[in-house]
Amino acid sequence: MTDTISSMPAEVEEDFPIPRPLISTLGGSMDLPAIIYGAGAFSNQYNTDDHLASTIPLRTVRLALLYGIRAIDTSVYYGPSEIVLGNVLHALRDEFPRSSYKLMTKCGRYGTSTFDYSPKTIRESVHRSLDRLKTDYLDAVYLHDVEFVATPFAPRTTGNHSSALKDDAAAYGLAEGDEATIRGEGDQKVLDAFHELQELQSQGIIKNIGITGFPLPTLLRLAILILHTPPFKPVDVLLSYSHLCLQNATFLEFIPHFYKRAKVGQLVAASPLSMGLLTPKPPAWHPAPPALQEAVVSARKTWDADFPNLAVGYSIRQSNRGERPLPLVVGFSNPREVHDCVKVWREIQAAPADEGKRKEGEERAREVFRRAEYLDWSWASP
Repeated sequence: MTDTISSMPAEVEEDFPIPRPLISTLGGSMDLPAIIYGAGAFSNQYNTDDHLASTIPLRTVRLALLYGIRAIDTSVYYGPSEIVLGNVLHALRDEFPRSSYKLMTKCGRYGTSTFDYSPKTIRESVHRSLDRLKTDYLDAVYLHDVEFVATPFAPRTTGNHSSALKDDAAAYGLAEGDEATIRGEGDQKVLDAFHELQELQSQGIIKNIGITGFPLPTLLRLAILILHTPPFKPVDVLLSYSHLCLQNATFLEFIPHFYKRAKVGQLVAASPLSMGLLTPKPPAWHPAPPALQEAVVSARKTWDADFPNLAVGYSIRQSNRGERPLPLVVGFSNPREVHDCVKVWREIQAAPADEGKRKEGEERAREVFRRAEYLDWSWASP
């Protein structure tokens, strides 16, 4: 990958957005677009080195930016993602200056089982990300997958965790009066790392600080704990993945609690295809158990068209619910995937005549998951 846009091959029709409305911004504390580019696709978890070294990432990011997808999510954990993305954005700097998009990355996770939340490593990680992304500030930095570091505190690791908001609140550490309770060394590590990011924020290097992870009760507990720990500032932005998708939409139940109890400034939902689970070929490393993957195969048979299209549409519709729509992180490996996502977004926004058919398809698929006892079911993490 070279650093000049002239390295692109001759432009073809696929490299240009289809006219009609661009992706809108949602306002809120960060003024994010409805769709955020998931640059986890620039990793070997999803693509080969040859793909990443080609001009396809450059063409794909440029197309997304032209469509109005002006926020990009990455992580040091995603292998070469920050490097690939930094080169791409540098190549596009004349057409898309740094001020024209939001850039979000993560720190603290550096391998499948490698986590380091020490303040020194967090600080070094942020500065390394700045170098790789060729920028002097980051619009958001998250602590990546906090559940692997935080002190475990939950009655179970799998299943539907909505009871954490009701009868089982105490068992998840979410009862009234527990707000400032540090459950152990892991919780303190999260707090120390978060405070280090606050120091970097005070220097203007980071605009917003966040946490990411999978289990919603853990995210809620930690967000509340941060709010009730000096200097008593709420989490600016919080991201959870695979919890606003066709198979599992429990994020919707937790949203009011994140805003009311934890005072989170901005929520972000990620992975409408649940890290590839809802595609015809889920990656071999996917944590979903075999029975859930079999349920996905059965659910796909209920829809006589493009099942990923149905799944993305469901997530887009659900993210638009309520007074505070959520940005949705979607991974893109090539221009076609950008076109496809924008097409679905436009269909949902326009509420076309076939919306009834789409909703019926969503309900049939979710019924398959319900019968298999995997509807709104979360796997263990860690």
